[in-house]
Amino acid sequence: MKITSLISALTLSLGLSLVTLAASQAALPTEVVAGQQAIPSLAPMLAKVLPAVVSVHVEGYQLVRRPTLPKEFRYFFGPDIPSDNSGTRQFEGLGSGVIINAAKGYVITNNHVVNGADKIKVQLNDGREFDTKLVGHDEQTDLALLQLPSPKNLSEINMADSDVLKVGDFAVAVGNPFGLGQTATSGIISALGRSGLNLEGLENFIQTDASINRGNSGGALVNLNGELIGINTAILAPGGGNIGIGFAIPSNIVKNLSQQLIEFGEVKRGQLGIKGTELTADIAKAFNINTQRGAFVSEVLQNSAAAKAGIKAGDTIVSVGGKSIHSFAELRVKVGTTAPGKTVKLGLLRNGKPQTVSVVLDDSALATSSDEILLPAMQGASLSNCHLKDGTKGVQVEEVVKDSPAAAIGLQKGDVIIGLNRERVQSLAQLRKVLEAKPAVIALNIVRGDASIYIILR
Repeated sequence: MKITSLISALTLSLGLSLVTLAASQAALPTEVVAGQQAIPSLAPMLAKVLPAVVSVHVEGYQLVRRPTLPKEFRYFFGPDIPSDNSGTRQFEGLGSGVIINAAKGYVITNNHVVNGADKIKVQLNDGREFDTKLVGHDEQTDLALLQLPSPKNLSEINMADSDVLKVGDFAVAVGNPFGLGQTATSGIISALGRSGLNLEGLENFIQTDASINRGNSGGALVNLNGELIGINTAILAPGGGNIGIGFAIPSNIVKNLSQQLIEFGEVKRGQLGIKGTELTADIAKAFNINTQRGAFVSEVLQNSAAAKAGIKAGDTIVSVGGKSIHSFAELRVKVGTTAPGKTVKLGLLRNGKPQTVSVVLDDSALATSSDEILLPAMQGASLSNCHLKDGTKGVQVEEVVKDSPAAAIGLQKGDVIIGLNRERVQSLAQLRKVLEAKPAVIALNIVRGDASIYIILR
């Protein structure tokens, strides 16, 4: 089984769509043709949506590795043969985007569509083309914000509340598959809150069966009112093609993070300062909890936002901002897509009794201990700042979730990361900063017991 992120001519991700339908949308829209009976049609809705969905074309250069010529053969080729096995090559790619603010020309798309691009061009539904600038991006949620110069006569899509979506709601995906031009496909919302796909750091996807293909990445998933419910981002493609399983980033995440990208040019993440796990039947029975949906708190870090709010180990968090959550992964997304300093209300169960607490979120960039996902391959590892006996500073691996990506690459509890690509790493903040450069190859220098080892990631 293969989960694919796609973009035409690149292996960039492709989106899946989902749209929802409020209770009031019980029937399909209709279109009246003169002298004929009204028939169900999506045309009136799409007439509003299509002008706000754009095609994105990118160009750039990427690092490639060439086969190394053995030393014994270099004599035959002279001194001009390259001595190393690295180089660059030009790439082009196609994706989609959605205009979310017509007055200021803001366009939301996927990070993987524009990542590494030197030139980004946007083509509108009416044929106009713009060279655009990248305002900011967020790798953990696979979102990027572009801005069109001197925006005039643009259309935008209003965002719906993705938290009210239900399985079975109708959805329509609009994008630019294979560079063919604007294409609309329809389906339903197949599932909500999908995570654990190892696509991005923070996953809480909408799953849809609306047909999505290469080039749809960054396109719109809308409901029957023509409101944005998600940004298409990936498909499940065992054979490389569409089989009706696609994923979209919910509109509430898009709205929240696009506001941060506009304001700061980057995403600032809130943090609770807890460790935990999914609420299983065994945990629910042991703690007398009458639900099996929520985030179980196994530890509260000292001086953290959670500790200051009175959250305790053994609590089960069941809602954020008055809206139910179903898993620890969903809690991580809710918190990780909220800006630090914001106050959030958490509903929790303690000794089987419901309580509500207000938490002022910490800034994850300043945290000394974190469950945040700095790199998809390190998902499942809890990290903290530490000092070794000889005074060396580093980042300690406190826990590694069994069968997680972090476990798969060989990280172990007790490992201390002291370097990355020959750069010293003395804190979480420093590790985060080095990883922001997105090196093609990552060499983690780790102290394990009395030994110093390297873990290589490509």
